[in-house]
Amino acid sequence: MNTNNHQITVYGAYGHTGRFVVAELRDRGFTPVLSGRDEDRLRALAAAHPGTEVRPATIDDPAALDRALAGAAAVINCAGPFATTAGPVVEAALRAGIPYLDVAAEIEANLDTFAHFADRARAAGAIVVPAMAFYGGLGDLLAGAVLDGATRADEVHIGYGLSSWHPTAGTRAAGAVSSQRRDGRRLRYRDGRLQYHDAEPATTTWDFPAPLGPRTVIAEFTMADVVTLPSHLDVGEVCTYMTTEAARDIAAPDTPAPAAVDARGRSGQTFAVDVRVHAGGTQRRAVARGQDIYAVTAPLVVEAVRRVLDGETRTVGVASAGEIFDPADFLRALSARGVLDVTR
Repeated sequence: MNTNNHQITVYGAYGHTGRFVVAELRDRGFTPVLSGRDEDRLRALAAAHPGTEVRPATIDDPAALDRALAGAAAVINCAGPFATTAGPVVEAALRAGIPYLDVAAEIEANLDTFAHFADRARAAGAIVVPAMAFYGGLGDLLAGAVLDGATRADEVHIGYGLSSWHPTAGTRAAGAVSSQRRDGRRLRYRDGRLQYHDAEPATTTWDFPAPLGPRTVIAEFTMADVVTLPSHLDVGEVCTYMTTEAARDIAAPDTPAPAAVDARGRSGQTFAVDVRVHAGGTQRRAVARGQDIYAVTAPLVVEAVRRVLDGETRTVGVASAGEIFDPADFLRALSARGVLDVTR
């Protein structure tokens, strides 16, 4: 792997999260190559980032995808719905012989990536990291830091304390695709397996650390953590919870998209991700606090790219954040850069 090559292709570069990723890559000394399906939007983004190259590509055009990845050190896929984009972009990355990372929160798309590419990627010595994002990646890193090298847990509970959730168009599209694939059913990870069910969601109280404090949450508000954690941990139950305020926002069709409140383009949304791991009769906990779930995805995935290219990885094949990286060290790096406030 050429660690001196700083070109990183960003597929879906002009999307809400893609723009944060492009800016973060530039801040970290990488050269983003802008790719995606809409050439006009790519060129508009390039005008704001002088010197960046535009390489349009649709997912049904393998030759165009090959051109988009040619000469790059890695590709970051930010284009949802990932049920549509992940497979073709992973295939292109395998042909190019470069690492693939994405920011997919779609449970089914992440399951597909593990199911369809695990054997091929491992045999090729390739690196494929799905869900390297706020959902799926951050919870996996926090649980891994708590476990400190152990690989078994009885239960992992993750409370998402979001002050609000103004969804992007991509989030809404991904949610619609997932709902269709599930036939409207809900999903949980219990008894060591994924279970589809029709039970009504329950509410409970989650005692978040200050300043959030006790909040009403929806239990089994299932996120990508039910894919990432069990992919490498022997765990009986993974349950995720969402503050009711955020759940109402994401469910309402008229909730507006995120609006920037600072020079970095972040929204005013704040969050606390509270991970509680039950193992051997004890409970251990780690909490990460920050601002804007979409914006924080960018330093997560760019730090991951940096570590992959520098050889700071623990396995090959399709692997989640908590398996391929040293979770505690990864979180320390983000804390040192002021991205997250992490306590254990």
